[in-house]
Amino acid sequence: MEQSMESSVSALNSFLRGEISAVETYRQALERLDRAPFRTQLEQCMMSHEMRVNLLKNRIHSLGGEPEQESGAWGTFAKLVEGGAKLLGDKAAVAALEEGEDHGRNDYRRDLEKLDTESRQLVESQVLPEQERTHDTLSLLKRSI
Repeated sequence: MEQSMESSVSALNSFLRGEISAVETYRQALERLDRAPFRTQLEQCMMSHEMRVNLLKNRIHSLGGEPEQESGAWGTFAKLVEGGAKLLGDKAAVAALEEGEDHGRNDYRRDLEKLDTESRQLVESQVLPEQERTHDTLSLLKRSI
């Protein structure tokens, strides 16, 4: 694999770990917030992250890379943050999810230049707009609780 493709696969796998972590964190939040009036919004955000997992895996495969299967260190961090939020209530849980959305959005923006042209187009046209949408959903939700 040539250098630019290796760089793209590495960056895409970093994004993928973040998306896997997001799915795990939303699942935990949904278990905790099983009767919350905003459950539907959280489910939609989780499905958006699941879709991004699939997009990123497919792109990594198309570059000849091997997609990550686990969230790694970010998943462990997300579990700790969400676990603490469970003790504090709905607002803290939503705030923890929004913090994760902030982190994901910033990662995408920061690492776009590490991607080959086609991967960058995928992230800019499909992945990042979804990340911004889920971030905005959580921001609005946090302000409304």
